[in-house]
Amino acid sequence: MALDQSARYSDLSLKEEDLIAGGKHILCAYKMKPKEGHGYLEAAAHFAAESSTGTNVEVSTTDDFTKGVDALVYHIDEATEDMRIAYPIELFDRNVTDGRMMLVSFLTLTIGNNQGMGDIAYAKMIDFFMPPRAIQLFDGPAKDISDLWRILGRPIKDGGYIAGTIIKPKLGLRPEPFAEAAYQFWLGGDFIKNDEPQGNQTFAPVKKVMPLVADAMRRAQDETGEAKLFSANITADDHFEMCARADFILETFAENADHVAFLVDGFVGGPGMVTTARRQYPNQYLHYHRAGHGMITSPSAKRGYTAFVLAKMSRLQGASGIHVGTMGYGKMEGEADDRIIAYMIERDSVDGPVYHQEWYGMKPTTPIISGGMNALRLPGFFENLGHANVINTAGGGSYGHIDSPAAGAISLRQAYECWKAGADPIEFAKEHKEFARAFESFPHDADALYPGWREKLGVHK
Repeated sequence: MALDQSARYSDLSLKEEDLIAGGKHILCAYKMKPKEGHGYLEAAAHFAAESSTGTNVEVSTTDDFTKGVDALVYHIDEATEDMRIAYPIELFDRNVTDGRMMLVSFLTLTIGNNQGMGDIAYAKMIDFFMPPRAIQLFDGPAKDISDLWRILGRPIKDGGYIAGTIIKPKLGLRPEPFAEAAYQFWLGGDFIKNDEPQGNQTFAPVKKVMPLVADAMRRAQDETGEAKLFSANITADDHFEMCARADFILETFAENADHVAFLVDGFVGGPGMVTTARRQYPNQYLHYHRAGHGMITSPSAKRGYTAFVLAKMSRLQGASGIHVGTMGYGKMEGEADDRIIAYMIERDSVDGPVYHQEWYGMKPTTPIISGGMNALRLPGFFENLGHANVINTAGGGSYGHIDSPAAGAISLRQAYECWKAGADPIEFAKEHKEFARAFESFPHDADALYPGWREKLGVHK
């Protein structure tokens, strides 16, 4: 039986508002359930001990200073499984080189050994609060969506929807077909990203693919008179490999290097990969791909942390954009009220599920919407979110369009115009061919969202 440490590692007289006003603690809220036979406060205190200075026996090296940086359970509600812990900011590791905070240290303490404790059935972080000093000490984004709007010739405030795609199939194509697919989409759209497995496969070496894509970008820009954007995957296990890919890509895109974002697989690659990209390439838009996160963020997973927590951490680390799902409007798990995820990363003052967070002018992280989206689903999505200042990567929604990928891209832009004008989608379709043809391209969605569309648009099977 573990030592009952509730006397040392809990203080339920502490008030949350005082802890927040004091600015000396990072606060974390968990959904925690102890294993059968363990008291709630006792288990919570053991969790706080394991997350900070404690071990399960009294040790001779513990002194008064150490006790001063104990993590403290300050609130519990067994009925709702609500456990909240205050972590003194001194607990967290700081860079030798510049004194800044690092996300790995935050995770090591708040989501480290405590995830494997014998007296805890489960504990999942659902929110955290960063005091002003911590916000100052994290990098935050170097670039944001306004930098992309500027390149696209848009207003840098409320520049609106960026129509994007992912070159499919997921594992990529050989170099020529890949570049051709990019060119075809760019004739109508703004933004293309590598899918997360695409890098330097033997059938598509980066040194063959990227010159062709850079050429496709130049040709599409010449033809349309519009700037185009490409998000290139530089994910790698090794810092030097990442930088080699990044340097080659920037050199290859040359005069269009500022039109390139860098995609990193931030969840599987971890904070070190994200921070390497953020610090080595502060002039590039940093595109955080979160593939794999569902293994801990899924509502069916009882441990780890939520998708909301992942997104909030990505802003601290300096992601310019992160995938946030489709809020119930696409193919991935998610609900309409996932709006809170988008709001937390893009606004300066936001209420999270538990804590209010001020960002003190830290640049925003763009919500990147992907997974089963097409022109028919977008108006409802924008209506739910309340704005359209997002990047959307629609794979099937572009390449599945009956006429062409460019028509698919144009249909996405028209869906944005339709929503912005407050127009009825069926009426709007009568005047906008590409949007109208999206109904025929995605009849299953059309039937579900706009019953009777065939008669209204004069389409016969």
